[in-house]
Amino acid sequence: MADGSPTRARTLPLSHARAALCLAGVALCLVPVILFQPLMLRLPGRAKEKIPYWFFRVSCLILGIGVQVHGQRSRDRPVLYVANHISWLDIFTLGGVMSPSFVARADLEGWTLFGWLSTLRRTIFIDRENRTRSGAHLEQMIERLEAGDSLILFPEGTSSDGSRVLPFKSSLFAVAERWQGARPLTVQPVTVAYTRINSMPLGRHFRPFVGWYGDMELGPHLWELLTIGRVTAVITFHEPVTLETTGGRKAMSAHCHAEISRRLEYLNSGYDPVEHAA
Repeated sequence: MADGSPTRARTLPLSHARAALCLAGVALCLVPVILFQPLMLRLPGRAKEKIPYWFFRVSCLILGIGVQVHGQRSRDRPVLYVANHISWLDIFTLGGVMSPSFVARADLEGWTLFGWLSTLRRTIFIDRENRTRSGAHLEQMIERLEAGDSLILFPEGTSSDGSRVLPFKSSLFAVAERWQGARPLTVQPVTVAYTRINSMPLGRHFRPFVGWYGDMELGPHLWELLTIGRVTAVITFHEPVTLETTGGRKAMSAHCHAEISRRLEYLNSGYDPVEHAA
């Protein structure tokens, strides 16, 4: 339909108004986060996890992100969650179903909004280009795990359009080898998939509307996604593993990659999690 058609003229202002209302709603939710989370970070225990969890969960509702959860999240503490990475949306979808801290690339810290949101979740920032600091990064992860904090790791090192899982960088799985706890560190693979836009299956052609990768600019991508409508996200928790069950960090990395890839391919093939059990 031509851009100047009456239908087009009516729908665009409505979609832009929806996007503006969504952003205004999220901004309103940020007020209690700004006021109280810096104080909560000073308190011992896990109370500091509750405000960010609330913020991401409510933000998903405001932004129109319907999150479906399949499988059982490990109740061990701590846990290293290993997930594929598709979009900035992952921060909201994962952050709204569990409360661990993220392990993210260092340049995220410099982003105005997302960098600040990451600090609220006590994100560990890793410079993947600086190999000389890899030992320090691992020690930082171990310190947090020893303190009882669970972590979410994106081993691809970057995001994709969600069509497939990129190769994993197995070096950070070394944290499971260096772990000196009373029992082996629990590692749980997690598949993140975006399956629908406005209840319609999300095919390959439409995945760039959700996937944020390459040299895409954040602002235009966020705005365009919000003007489109509701997005369905499916989070799948796979069976947890340890070094004892996989036999080493490279084998663990390969196992997690295979589990996540298999599930993502299944969801991308047209499987409807609304109508079928996980």
